[in-house]
Amino acid sequence: MNRYRTIDLLVTVLIGAAFGVAFIGYGLLYSLIDPLTSAFAPAQGLLAGIWLLPAVLAGLIVRKPGAALLAEMVAAVLSMLLGSQWGWSTAISGLVQGGGVELAFLLAAYRRHTLPVAMLGGVLGAAAEWGWEKLVYYQEMSWPFSLIMLGFFLISGALLAGALGWLATRALVATGAVDSLAAGREHARRPAAAPTR
Repeated sequence: MNRYRTIDLLVTVLIGAAFGVAFIGYGLLYSLIDPLTSAFAPAQGLLAGIWLLPAVLAGLIVRKPGAALLAEMVAAVLSMLLGSQWGWSTAISGLVQGGGVELAFLLAAYRRHTLPVAMLGGVLGAAAEWGWEKLVYYQEMSWPFSLIMLGFFLISGALLAGALGWLATRALVATGAVDSLAAGREHARRPAAAPTR
């Protein structure tokens, strides 16, 4: 059941690659809003959840051990190779973020792929990324501000990664685009709703 098929591996890598390209543009957004967040640095945490989307989507759609981590690593390494402004640390962020999201699916024994599990993945991935960024980028930030930033990271992870990833997965499943994957097969097994009058 946990064995990867070619389609599982291909979709996982494609999710990562698509986000790896998109992340270059998202990284530019950080530069554009820098004048706003420089006034209150912890606010940067509100944008963090988007970085976790490849892991959440792959975990929800492919539903194999390691899919969340692999998708996040592909996205991070590709964006690094395409010129991410954070350089080599982008790959480490991918490992940290993907590992956090993967942990949520592991805690659910890779059997539950619900909104709470997706949101937990976003929260754990965001918490892990906050720890990495505190160590590398924000050593001088005071602990009260750091904890405010952590709160923003957790909110963003829960909503922009967990809830948004879950909604995007449901939308993809409804189109039939992922029928050959675990998420699509589960949807097909559900009984059809009774017609309304």
